[in-house]
Amino acid sequence: MKSTFQSVRFFAILSVIAIHAVGTRFAKSQEAPPQDPARQQRPRRIEEPGRAEESGDVVRIDTDLVPIDVAVTDGQGRPVKNLTAGDFRIFEDGVERHIAFFNLERRGGDNRPIAVVFALDISGSMSPKELERLRSAMQVFVEHLGDRTSLFSVIAFGMSAKTIQSFTNDRQKLERAFDRLAREPNGLSTHTYDAVDDAVRMLVRHAPKTKERRLIRRAVVVVTDGFPVGDTVAPATVIERANAADVTVFTVTMPSYSRLLSTADNAPLPTPLDVSGLVEKTGGTNVYATERNFDPLFKSIAEEVASTYVLAFYPSSESKRDGKVHTLRVQGPNGLTLRQSRQEYKNYGK
Repeated sequence: MKSTFQSVRFFAILSVIAIHAVGTRFAKSQEAPPQDPARQQRPRRIEEPGRAEESGDVVRIDTDLVPIDVAVTDGQGRPVKNLTAGDFRIFEDGVERHIAFFNLERRGGDNRPIAVVFALDISGSMSPKELERLRSAMQVFVEHLGDRTSLFSVIAFGMSAKTIQSFTNDRQKLERAFDRLAREPNGLSTHTYDAVDDAVRMLVRHAPKTKERRLIRRAVVVVTDGFPVGDTVAPATVIERANAADVTVFTVTMPSYSRLLSTADNAPLPTPLDVSGLVEKTGGTNVYATERNFDPLFKSIAEEVASTYVLAFYPSSESKRDGKVHTLRVQGPNGLTLRQSRQEYKNYGK
């Protein structure tokens, strides 16, 4: 009898617990419907613009952010390094957007990581003396960025592109790669766009956008005659891929070519490579190596690569992942020249 009573009591307690649990679930269901994970906002660990470099903190880069590298120079072409977030404005499709991230250049004295591909034209028109001066200039470039977390790669191109040295920060390996340039077979064609396309792909595969939660500065330095011949990839395609990968392209036109296209005042005329917009639409610069000493020229390019501002914004809710192309424009102080790494971006739909 006692056993029967205990069993009844036990089941009664279980019933009370079950009723309480059901009631609790019902009450919670009335408070608020569960949020669709696809619509939930990812927590953003983004500081106010300008705060990151003051505190020395690393800012976690949200994948929804649209980053833009911006080079700023004064009237004499010298990099301007003392600007703040308040000096810039970002416009998406003509509408101003809030700058959510600004200038992750330093953290506790450390410089921004950099990855550079040298794409060198060996199609046959460069003299042995120019090759030697070029070797010296590229060493100056590497040394100028030597105190950074930097990686360098070397591609030689003529009728096809060939990787001479994969990414490394070992200067001896780079010097040996530069030495091998003179022994590379020449070709009659100059596949410049194919080489840049290969360089962009190499950066995507082996130089990720972020390293230790910091954006990597990606660049391609092309040394060529400015006359692409026989390419299989169109300039517009290369520009689109460079923009999507946040890669800036710099070009150097060698003197053996530029002297053939000089005006009466000895100023080189634009080459087909200049006209393509490859440099302009990726935020780089084109220079003519008209002096016998290339070292100052490459040092100035290295300085520009290292002193670029980083700005980013969140796209509007209407344009986020809509699969369309959107225009970008960065505005800065009057009297200064701004070059942005891309003038448009594409939001990819799910």
